[in-house]
Amino acid sequence: MSSRTTSRTTRAALALTALVGSAALATLPPTTASASASAGGGLVVQYRTGAGGATADQTEPWLKVRNTGTSSVQLSQVKVRYYFKADSPSASYRFACSWAVKGCSVITGTFGTLAHPTATADRYLEIGFTPAAGSLAPGADTGDMQLRFYQSTWQPLNQSDDYSFGGTQTTYADWPKVTAQAGGALVWGTAPAGSEPTDPPTPTDPPTDPPTGGGETLFDDFSYTSHTDPALASHGWNVRSNSGGPGVPGATWDPSKVTFVNQSGNTVMNLETSSAGTGAGTTHTEVLTKASKFKNGTYAARVKFSDAPKYGPDGDRIVQTFFTINDLKAPMADDYAEYDFEYLPNGGWGEPANILYTTSWETYNPDPWQAVNQHSESRQSFAGWHDLVVTIDNSRITYYIDGALFGTHDAAYLPERPMSINFNQWLIDLNGQTSTTPRAYDQQVDYVLHVKDQVLPPAQVATKIASLRGAGTSFVDEVPAS
Repeated sequence: MSSRTTSRTTRAALALTALVGSAALATLPPTTASASASAGGGLVVQYRTGAGGATADQTEPWLKVRNTGTSSVQLSQVKVRYYFKADSPSASYRFACSWAVKGCSVITGTFGTLAHPTATADRYLEIGFTPAAGSLAPGADTGDMQLRFYQSTWQPLNQSDDYSFGGTQTTYADWPKVTAQAGGALVWGTAPAGSEPTDPPTPTDPPTDPPTGGGETLFDDFSYTSHTDPALASHGWNVRSNSGGPGVPGATWDPSKVTFVNQSGNTVMNLETSSAGTGAGTTHTEVLTKASKFKNGTYAARVKFSDAPKYGPDGDRIVQTFFTINDLKAPMADDYAEYDFEYLPNGGWGEPANILYTTSWETYNPDPWQAVNQHSESRQSFAGWHDLVVTIDNSRITYYIDGALFGTHDAAYLPERPMSINFNQWLIDLNGQTSTTPRAYDQQVDYVLHVKDQVLPPAQVATKIASLRGAGTSFVDEVPAS
């Protein structure tokens, strides 16, 4: 998450909100697909509601996806869409998975906008699956997926005018008002008239050919002695000391808590964030590039997240990050951009426990709060070292963790201006742990890589890192100033 000082507490409290995008969708005639539409990979979506009233605190579409074809289907290529009518043009929604046979950690939920709204649908909730969900054999189904979404303000929802809602559907049955796509092709259901979307190529397609030129590289393996090492500044890094958000009001950003430690002959950067239960007793840490010159291409970092403090009582709502960002020039300015990996080991923002978010931002208004973003999430522990990769081309933003696809976000969220590269660790608030006993948390970074204007899948990132280190390169910056 970024280092902006404007209304950061409010911004952080709502950063998980996945608001609908503004990408226009192609105009196509109404399309209906049945389970027999694809002989080798037919799918059926079954639905029941967990909240049947005309109004409810949250909509609860419980779903099953069944393979009626003759060959296995990779769930990571399946997208299921539930269509609904927003309660107001500015309404924003949050997705949650209450329980699933396959586990909530393999299920993603994002929101989108229909280019051709109808009286019963102008938005949709898209359910996807991570590669960890595996495949669906012929005749098998996913089992229960008990899903829900709600307004970020927790205002009651009117479900009675929602296209996909069935108020009397209290047992599972085939439900063609919820659609399914496999590999980008509609294989089940009927979308609202004139609103059948066309998706970009699936993330499992071969990577996009890099454009002519590009390829300039920033690489740093953080082989420094301390935060005062002159090479750190000369290599373009700023260790933050200025006050302000995000995080606990009154906290300081302490450069001395950014250190460099040797681990089995390899130097890694350590960000320590500490608290004694008060704003004045809380220190955050951040390291960021001085230049905002990074835009399309590949970003990668090897980061160690921590579930527990290195000393003192656990429970703080800590946020551990790797992200890119530029500045918001005006409320709802459309040239703002931000792309986040954010790990919350102790929950926060309404989550009770471990959760990792990737979020792509289009814009926001700090006061009154409005935001346009898209996120993917996984509720599980991510303690330990992880390879984080995000690629940005002219059609989408794609996030990977440890070589596996984590989330793909739409073209509506592509950057218009260059950005900086950042790492920070901070506390959302002091409500998670109210003790005044001192405690501290560590986040570590092994390396960072950016390759300008080239989309490299994780395997190619690993090859490039190995090549750089094999040549004895600890730092290079070929990326031209914007």
